[in-house]
Amino acid sequence: MCNRPEIFRSYLRITPACFDVLVASLREDPVFHNRSNIPQMPVEEQVAIALYRFGHFGNATSTVMVALWAGVGYGTVHLATNRVMSAVCSERFRKSALHWPDAAEKEAAKAWVEENSCPAWRDGWLMVDGTLVPMYSRPAYFENTWYDRKSNYSLNVQVCAA
Repeated sequence: MCNRPEIFRSYLRITPACFDVLVASLREDPVFHNRSNIPQMPVEEQVAIALYRFGHFGNATSTVMVALWAGVGYGTVHLATNRVMSAVCSERFRKSALHWPDAAEKEAAKAWVEENSCPAWRDGWLMVDGTLVPMYSRPAYFENTWYDRKSNYSLNVQVCAA
């Protein structure tokens, strides 16, 4: 599927390169490691299952449909999604994924906004243009915090490669 990035993106709503960066940043999270003689499913597959669920809606996100798409058991879909969400919500991931700009970066961003949009917005704070990833239903964890301005449950995810 990586030879056809448009197909990859239609399933996971992310480019193969961005997927690789995301997996690399999640790979070392303890939730993906155990002390059992039975190894867990590869992190790549768990992330793919979660992204597929997050990027679709309606019946396509049911445990049965995702399990059939991924070729795994129904319980595996639930476990993989929970592991990915646990890793994404961890303090370690947030510290590695979030970058607060220094004074020079802030000034460069303000100058860009002033030059490329309305000059009055120069001192705007935390303006982000992102794509919302709709979810089929309200997640069990953090419930209504996923409710967006368009009256849907969704994620707004940004991944930056350095």
